[in-house]
Amino acid sequence: MMQRTFGQGLVCGALLVFLGAAPGIFAQVVGTSRKRVEDPEAAAQQKLLTDAKAALDAKNYAAAAQKYEGYLARQPNDAYAHFQLGYTYTAMQRPADAKPEYEKAVALDPKMAPAYSNLGVTLLDLNQASAAVEPLEKAAALTPTDARAQFLVGVALEQSGKIPQAIEQYQAAEKLDSRDADILEALGHALLAANRPGDAESEFRALIALQPDSAAAHLGLAQALMAEKNPAAAAAQMDDYLKSRPNDAQARVERASILIDAGKYDDGIAELDRAAAIRPDDPNALNLRAQAYAGEKKYDAEIPVLRKLAALAPHDPQYPAALGRAYLLKKDYPDAIDELIVAYKMDPGSTGVLGDLVTAEYSKGNYQATLQALNLLAQRKPLPLQGLFLRASCYDKLGAAVQALDAYQQFLQVNKDLNSDMYFEAAARARFLKHELQEKKR
Repeated sequence: MMQRTFGQGLVCGALLVFLGAAPGIFAQVVGTSRKRVEDPEAAAQQKLLTDAKAALDAKNYAAAAQKYEGYLARQPNDAYAHFQLGYTYTAMQRPADAKPEYEKAVALDPKMAPAYSNLGVTLLDLNQASAAVEPLEKAAALTPTDARAQFLVGVALEQSGKIPQAIEQYQAAEKLDSRDADILEALGHALLAANRPGDAESEFRALIALQPDSAAAHLGLAQALMAEKNPAAAAAQMDDYLKSRPNDAQARVERASILIDAGKYDDGIAELDRAAAIRPDDPNALNLRAQAYAGEKKYDAEIPVLRKLAALAPHDPQYPAALGRAYLLKKDYPDAIDELIVAYKMDPGSTGVLGDLVTAEYSKGNYQATLQALNLLAQRKPLPLQGLFLRASCYDKLGAAVQALDAYQQFLQVNKDLNSDMYFEAAARARFLKHELQEKKR
């Protein structure tokens, strides 16, 4: 089953809410905590703050930024103003400008938890997850009962590749708030990434109990069930997901994968048809379609799909190799040989391709070419029983009696199955050739 990444989208939605909440609180603090002064310059500064807050409340971020910048030009040590300007830049989608403002805010007021949080989130937005861990940990330490603060530390750890530590952090957040959907979903996906599908299943089921119509929960549960080798239940959960997300082509491809792995080829192909209507020529979908046709032994349908894949990836040897096998199974030996030779030239180390080439050349009656392929194969690994038998048979059909007798005897020495057809034929031909060679010596 194809894997899917969910954490990033989940986190972004959650963080925007967090970012939007804190500045409003601090705007009120800033606006009400200033002492009224009669000094004209101080009054002008106070007006800048008042106007900035009004612009911020009205979501006129450009005006708010201009006011805060003007205020901070004369009052550079105001931590709250740096925080507000940072948030204004965040709202304007200027994270690179927001970052230094949050840094100045925490430098001036090391106990300003929201500034640490927003700094960490900004670093996440700038793809600096490792750097985000420290400020988010400081925010969590300053607000130890805030589940969201603990959750954000988990996000940074997960995006830093520290999955076990992220799981611990998500679990700490869950203890503080077991009904936070973002926490449950993030923990479920982190557990999946840690190859703990049973634990992930519990989290996604808890999320469904909390939000029965949660598409993300049904999708995550489907992944967990698939990892637990329960394809029927996984397909049912994928159905529930697709009811609310019918145009998710990737999910349809995943459902097709589940069905095809379960041997339900027709259902899988029907799902792939629906996915193709949304997103045609997706390589993963084409690979699954070829797999389904091969499972149904519909080689005439499989071959055009493989040709399309080969055109999309002309330097990938797996596609001429797969074409060669499809033609071989179809008993179209000339085309099989052509494709397998292409695959071998692209990947001379593939023993699978050489094995198929041996079969195709022998089936077409190209006994000298079969021997050449067998010799190449023998350079990589000891020939299997069938290879030893085919080598003897090739010499025999080419009239090389001495080499054929020697090859048959090698096969008979290794063979342990005295009831196989190859054994009886090899034994009979060895007796005949031995007698023939003795007669020639007389």
